Amino acid sequence: TSLVGTSNADFAPGDPGMYQLDVTLRRGQNLAARDRGGTSDPYVKFKLGGKEVFRSKTIHKNLNPVWEEKASILIDNLREPLYIKVFDYDFGLQDDFIGSAFLDLTSLELNRQTDVTLSLKDPHYPDHDLGTILLSVLLAPREEQREATMLMRKSWKRSSKVTSSMQSFFFSSEERWSMWHRIYCPSDCVFITLFWGILGIDLTKSVVFSPLKFQTQSLRLSDLHRKSQLWRGIVSVTLIEGRELKAMDANGLSDPYVKFRLGHQKYKSKIVPKTLNPQWREQFDFHLYEERGGIIDITVWDKDAGKKDDFIGRCQVDLSTLSKEQTHKLEMPLEEGEGFLVLLVTLTASAAVTISDLSVNLLEDPKEREEILKRYSPMSMFHNIKDVGFLQVKVIRAEALMAADVTGKDSDPFCVVELNNDRLLTHTVYKNLNPEWNKIFTFNIKDIHSVLEVTVYDEDRDRSADFLGKVAIPLLSIQNGEQKAYVLKNKQLTGPTKGVIYLEIDVIFNAVKASIRTLMPKEQKYIEEENRLSKQLLLRNFIRMKRCVMALINAAYYISSCFDWDSPPRSLAAFMLFIFVVWNFELYMIPLALLLLLAWNYFLIVSGKDNRQHDMV
Repeated sequence: TSLVGTSNADFAPGDPGMYQLDVTLRRGQNLAARDRGGTSDPYVKFKLGGKEVFRSKTIHKNLNPVWEEKASILIDNLREPLYIKVFDYDFGLQDDFIGSAFLDLTSLELNRQTDVTLSLKDPHYPDHDLGTILLSVLLAPREEQREATMLMRKSWKRSSKVTSSMQSFFFSSEERWSMWHRIYCPSDCVFITLFWGILGIDLTKSVVFSPLKFQTQSLRLSDLHRKSQLWRGIVSVTLIEGRELKAMDANGLSDPYVKFRLGHQKYKSKIVPKTLNPQWREQFDFHLYEERGGIIDITVWDKDAGKKDDFIGRCQVDLSTLSKEQTHKLEMPLEEGEGFLVLLVTLTASAAVTISDLSVNLLEDPKEREEILKRYSPMSMFHNIKDVGFLQVKVIRAEALMAADVTGKDSDPFCVVELNNDRLLTHTVYKNLNPEWNKIFTFNIKDIHSVLEVTVYDEDRDRSADFLGKVAIPLLSIQNGEQKAYVLKNKQLTGPTKGVIYLEIDVIFNAVKASIRTLMPKEQKYIEEENRLSKQLLLRNFIRMKRCVMALINAAYYISSCFDWDSPPRSLAAFMLFIFVVWNFELYMIPLALLLLLAWNYFLIVSGKDNRQHDMV
């Protein structure tokens, strides 16, 4: 890294001031090739304190990509380096690691634009040349944050409700400040208000801080709740049709289907056989996590039975170029192929699905509860038929979880709550088998017959998360306001695994809307885990196939022994039966032959001679 200027290393580590790091990701040079064609599809991740704070777009088939993307990152600890990781994007597969580098923030000069060149390294192959990443960085103090912090300190000292021990807890530990800031920092207002609520201060008289003002005002819970959403909006995509696609089969046609990917969210369309102008007419939703938008990667494939599917073409939709609250009809030409895709894309804001702290409880606020009950009362049965009900889930804690770390002693658990295509997650509690999350999730219910799924994972920083346990709760079986311990089960929900999770769930719904929704098709789940090979299922299917083959072989041996006269009485009986069947056989007797098998099995069961082990699976 080439840096010029004075160092910030002499800053006090406990300095409560905030800093803003403006990073421009310029380009990459001579990156390592990870694809078979001698190229890569690189994208970059920025991580701070183990959490991802920025992800770039993907540049396809380029070892010298140019991004020119900007990101603003709030820094509360300059001694914590910025971790840059570069990956090669592989559709449908795990992305390949190209290399990583660290940016030492204490080496940056304040308020000065600095160009930085980082050499990528791989810890497993330290001698390999993996290329370089060029950045432009500007580190500046956030004076308004510092001023708000000092004002908060003064107010804290004046408050008779907060003891000196709480003040010591809040300001003495930089690690705690950093942790709480990362968890509750969608805005300064949310972070401060939630923290006061945790310490027992009345939220109806919360102190609100902003960069320009410091004042006390009354906040409604719904206003605070709306500011703590997990994602910024919903991308509704309608796949209408394809035109003049490339023929991939010998008959001059194709069996096309389409794959979509936005971040980690994926969707696969149905297969339309034998056509170059398919009509799909499918609609699905993606969740938009980034306010600046994102890029939807789209690939078209030809389905080949028994062989690898053929690639037809690809295209991308840059959501940052589309206006919100408006439906856009897009005719996308396919790159690396032929033809077009016709799509309808709509970006809408989302306020139906939220996550907050336990101190922000809608149902405990009389006004909010009254509004919710009024929204789903019988008088509102004809208003917004799709809005069937309201679900609130309190994820309190888990106990005795499975140890999934390398040491075999701890886990880093976090919890994922899913209702159909709505998916929310808690923060991670590190090095703990008895984590406490104390989070509230709210969902809009579209189908009262839906099943709430709560899954616990162990976080691995550089790998996919490990599964720890799961529970599935039908909405109709929920007892409102009852805190209950649920035993975690395996992925198939066929047996228990280690640990329990404590939940408190409330369901409010309109019975008339729910009845009408029951007559409509079930909502298709678009965000699903990739199918993985199950060794147990493979072994079980192999054993079943082996049984069938052995039964046929034994039957062939038995028939052969009749011809070889190994047992004269049996061979003679078979000969007489053969003559009788040939002499009297008619076509209508073929179905009646099954009655002989039925009668034989009935005889075995009645006589108690049926010793076969039945496979109940």
